[in-house]
Amino acid sequence: MDSRMRDEKTRFFEEYAYVLDYLPRGNPLDKHPQHRRSPLAQVLGDRFFILLEIQPRKKLESLLEPGSRIYLGEEARRELFHVHGRICYDDLTTVAKGNLPLIVRRIVVEKESIFVGFFNMARPITLRLHSLELLPGIGKRTLKTILEERRRKPFESFQDIHERTRIPDPAGVIAERIVSEIMGDEKYYLFVPPPRRQRTSVYMGYLELLYKEHGGSA
Repeated sequence: MDSRMRDEKTRFFEEYAYVLDYLPRGNPLDKHPQHRRSPLAQVLGDRFFILLEIQPRKKLESLLEPGSRIYLGEEARRELFHVHGRICYDDLTTVAKGNLPLIVRRIVVEKESIFVGFFNMARPITLRLHSLELLPGIGKRTLKTILEERRRKPFESFQDIHERTRIPDPAGVIAERIVSEIMGDEKYYLFVPPPRRQRTSVYMGYLELLYKEHGGSA
């Protein structure tokens, strides 16, 4: 088995994740009866933004504080965690939903070079719609500015994007889009693999392309 946590029946792996909520007495609202009385944590993978539910194999309160980054590789699965699998946004607790935007933004800022690369790489989806227009607040005028500026010189940082395009918060618009994709019901998914129930959605796979461009790092 691969040393990274594999999302069932997909090619997406999460080796590290951030804790969104820890429920030491279980989740009474969980759809699985066996999870209602056992300690659980809801976590967000930091590579493809996959929501997962995990069960600690021992007392791990110090590791599972909301906001903590944890390792989910083979050794961790064997000794520390049982990973139940992927969950959806509606499965999250109120605390997890509240922490989600903060954690997503943290990941985006930590992976600045990856998401700056999106501004340099993004391409049209149709003749009338560009991938960049799916970001909140990016209309035709801002799109034109981005395309003109990146032709002159590729963007180098979020600050560079802000100064050359006047987008107030480039990291924020990326994070907001990712949260929308995690919530589901989008037609196009730039970054997050869509829920399996959404068979007609279009997955653009930008994170796969960007990680490949960066040699698989980040």
